Amino acid sequence: MMDHLYLGSSRIQVSVIGMGMWQAGGTMWGADVTDENCIQAVIRSSELGVNLMDTAEAYGGGHSEEVLGKAIKKVGREKLVVATKVSGSHPRYDDVLKACDLSLRRLGVDQIDLYQVHWPDPWQQIPLKHTMKAMEKLYHDGKIRAIGVSNFGVRDLEEARSILSHAEIVSDQVKYNLIDRQIEEEVLPYCSRENITILAYVPLAQGALTGKYGQNLKPTDEVRKDNKAFSESNLREMSGLLRVLRDTANKRGKTMAQVALNWLLSHPGVVPIPGAKNAAQAEQNAGATGWSLTKDEIRTLTETSDKTKLDYF
Repeated sequence: MMDHLYLGSSRIQVSVIGMGMWQAGGTMWGADVTDENCIQAVIRSSELGVNLMDTAEAYGGGHSEEVLGKAIKKVGREKLVVATKVSGSHPRYDDVLKACDLSLRRLGVDQIDLYQVHWPDPWQQIPLKHTMKAMEKLYHDGKIRAIGVSNFGVRDLEEARSILSHAEIVSDQVKYNLIDRQIEEEVLPYCSRENITILAYVPLAQGALTGKYGQNLKPTDEVRKDNKAFSESNLREMSGLLRVLRDTANKRGKTMAQVALNWLLSHPGVVPIPGAKNAAQAEQNAGATGWSLTKDEIRTLTETSDKTKLDYF
């Protein structure tokens, strides 16, 4: 039985692990990604109790939303919590409203459960108040059930929250995994204190924590080919952490990916949203739930991660 938690202060219950749909945006994740396989991944995830599906208008110019929309028809709208995002390049008030209508159409739903601002606007210098007031209007109009953000630091969160008058920010979607733990300094403590759920994207570091890749095998797809986590020096630096992941996985009868995801699950209020290219990967992701690492295992993984210093320069 899949465990659930409330999304921040909302009454929306989500599975403790979700599914990210970035890979459904097209072939940028590799030629082995197909729409039908992504749909089957959603179906299998739902069968295993995973209800949170996260996409964005920016993924393949809306293609990911269309794929999820097809999956929703097969699974049933009532079985899924649908989350999507307005692009950070659409910060103007009217643009947010238009983007939401287009997302609703592509998803084939009457209401989005969680609508998120994908990232703060760093280029057009549109005041955040315009974006957040539009989000609040969508909330009051019933087009969305809850407001979330993504890639927001504490200062961004505080500003965004101060603008809203009659709604709360219930989640912040940020990068978080065993080799990317920057949010632990400010964002994670703040969100924990303020009851804002963390949606952890790339929770497997785009595959670097799965044990699949090494010096002789590196991803070549458009998204990951330039990811410095897969450089020879960084792969060497990660060898100790990967060894602990492998040893723990072997001892527990799990995969390395499941151990890495379960480490995230040990943090209250953190919901990892790994992607899945097919039903088999969906099954593996769901298998990260229903069991718990011991305190000693968590401590060993954390301490080994502390010693792993990757070079992203």
